[in-house]
Amino acid sequence: MIKVILNKKAGLCYTFLLFLNIAVSQPLQKRYIKADMNRLAGNTSTVFNECIGAGRANEGLRADWQQQLARVQKDIQFKYIRFHGLLHDDMRVYAEDKTGKVIYNWQYIDKLFDYLLSINIRPFVEFGFMPADLASGTKTIFWWKANVSKPKDYAKWDALIAGLVKHWQERYGEAEVKKWYFEVWNEPDLRGFFDGTQADYFELYAHTAKAVKSISPVYRVGGPATSATKWIAEFLTFCDANQLPVDFISTHDYGTTSVLDEMGTKKQQLKSMRDTIARDVQRIRDLIRQSAYKKAELHFTEWNTSPSSRDPIHDTYQNAAYILHVLKKASGYANSMSYWTFTDIFEEAGPGQTPFHGGFGLINLQNIAKPSYYAYKFMSQLGPSELQNDDQSSYLCKSSQGLQILLWDYTHPATGYSFNQDYFNKEQPSAVKQSVTIKVNNVKNGKYKLEIYKVGYQQNDPYTSYLEMGRPAQLSRNDVLQLSKKAAGLPVQQATVNITNGRFDHQLNVRHNDIIFIKLLKTQ
Repeated sequence: MIKVILNKKAGLCYTFLLFLNIAVSQPLQKRYIKADMNRLAGNTSTVFNECIGAGRANEGLRADWQQQLARVQKDIQFKYIRFHGLLHDDMRVYAEDKTGKVIYNWQYIDKLFDYLLSINIRPFVEFGFMPADLASGTKTIFWWKANVSKPKDYAKWDALIAGLVKHWQERYGEAEVKKWYFEVWNEPDLRGFFDGTQADYFELYAHTAKAVKSISPVYRVGGPATSATKWIAEFLTFCDANQLPVDFISTHDYGTTSVLDEMGTKKQQLKSMRDTIARDVQRIRDLIRQSAYKKAELHFTEWNTSPSSRDPIHDTYQNAAYILHVLKKASGYANSMSYWTFTDIFEEAGPGQTPFHGGFGLINLQNIAKPSYYAYKFMSQLGPSELQNDDQSSYLCKSSQGLQILLWDYTHPATGYSFNQDYFNKEQPSAVKQSVTIKVNNVKNGKYKLEIYKVGYQQNDPYTSYLEMGRPAQLSRNDVLQLSKKAAGLPVQQATVNITNGRFDHQLNVRHNDIIFIKLLKTQ
């Protein structure tokens, strides 16, 4: 049986489940994780919390959106946030009167950006979509009807971009704004997002980059913000040939076979290659190194398992394990991996119609933390120094307080797996897979507080409980309270450990797609 001490309320039920799972999963795989407190691998990666995604700018004016972001910042502390719709008409940034006179209005943007900076998160600015009065066409996308056409007048577009950047400089100061990123458009390779050709986008980029740099040459601009890592080589070649600035490359990637799925109508399925995203990150980094822009940063400004905001995989404990799997594999090549998104307050297909509807968010509409939330929270609690460790599915880190160990299993769906919408709409019990032995040498002798946290099947797993409730379309206040308690992130074990021989040894069993977070905090 597993070597943990559980609280009385959870102990009987949890141990019984382990017994059942061990019975069906024998023989267990043997897994060994070894480290030495004196052997460092380097600084712990911060790629995971450099940036986070959100739906659109106007949603950021909502009280519940801001409350959820404040919670995320308290627990995880992302450095940047990126969203669509900054120039959409619901922000009323740009208008023309009957005579064609241009009217700028920065007030909604000011309210949003002031709030972001007040909670220590900076904007990763995405310029898009097109204000109706400046648009060359009427084509739109999303429930909130984002105009995806080119500008009708590039002189007016250039003036808008330069005017907005100058306003930010005057409001926040150059020292602050030079820390921001300015990204040109979103997924222009998809006609749904940009009603133009590759050449049209390159023209848009050239104008926008020059407009940004006209305010200050130190401001960082980049693109092409494409889907599925497309157009990168062509973009780099074009910019080099035309002597355009490229401070960073941005692109997107998802783990499923479909790309654009605005309304959640396509059948999503995870790609059979487990490391598909990490390999794409490495490939794009190699393209940058081979280009004229070798020093350009690489930002994956969107990524997730699935590109559909109606894919139930996003609500599952499997999604959390997938996150850690990707971040571990990709962290050495990207400057940021921006998870799409922090909240289910996301309305591309309209407001989510049920409490768990497959939304992208780390938190659902009722403010219930999903398993993926804790993948990020645990990462944020790792110490600043990573220990050398040959295990590919764990981090061992140290801080002034002691030792932190984050380990997981990621198991790709196999038996009975069809499409996400079918497979993950059903409860997916998890069997014990591995017996894990942890050995850490050169731990300072003394008394420590041991805390163990867990995410997995029926552990910080409100979606499974929601399925057991019959997937109700509405939740009562008591339902929300009960589901929130099941996702409270409390430790499953707390104990006092006395280390006298300089070594921390621990053994535990891990189920398919479990995440285990261990903190050893020195008290004396």
